[in-house]
Amino acid sequence: MAKVELKQPIIAEISSNIKDAAAVVLVDYRGITVAQDTVLRKQLREAGVFYKVYKNTMMTRAFKGTEFEGLMENFEGTNAIAVSKEDATAPARIINNFAKECPALEMKAGIVDGVLYDANGMKEIASIPSREELLSKFLGSIQSPITNFARVLNQIAEKGGAGSSEAAPAAEEAPVAEAPAEEAPVAEAPAAE
Repeated sequence: MAKVELKQPIIAEISSNIKDAAAVVLVDYRGITVAQDTVLRKQLREAGVFYKVYKNTMMTRAFKGTEFEGLMENFEGTNAIAVSKEDATAPARIINNFAKECPALEMKAGIVDGVLYDANGMKEIASIPSREELLSKFLGSIQSPITNFARVLNQIAEKGGAGSSEAAPAAEEAPVAEAPAEEAPVAEAPAAE
């Protein structure tokens, strides 16, 4: 079998994995142990992120002509890609958190929602909470005023409501005598002769 025929399935695999991806992160994995790599892969897999090591030539062929072509300028040394189709921040967030314990692991660059970011940009992307966290914070902020309003209503109801017996007795209604309006004399203008 020719070398080209052996490479074609690998290129097709990369192409299918990056198709419709929300994020692709290029990772330099040199210096991490097998045990660390296993833990990293497990965390990425649990988050729905595809992670695999490929040769740079294979990735170059797969990326050419796609929105991920900008990553090719970072193809030096050994590289792996982390791909997420759902949560655009998941690969960067997981890799960045893992790199705190394992400084040998580093993000080289990434493309998130069609925009190319360098390593520093990817660290900024990593600081964005997950979609689920953002939704829970949003729901909490919506529910907070409603919850506070419900507490106030509950406290009013526990104290006997707004019309409790402490209200001042109504004054007897007495007919109000209207004072006659004084009519001011109207001065007449002198007739013109």
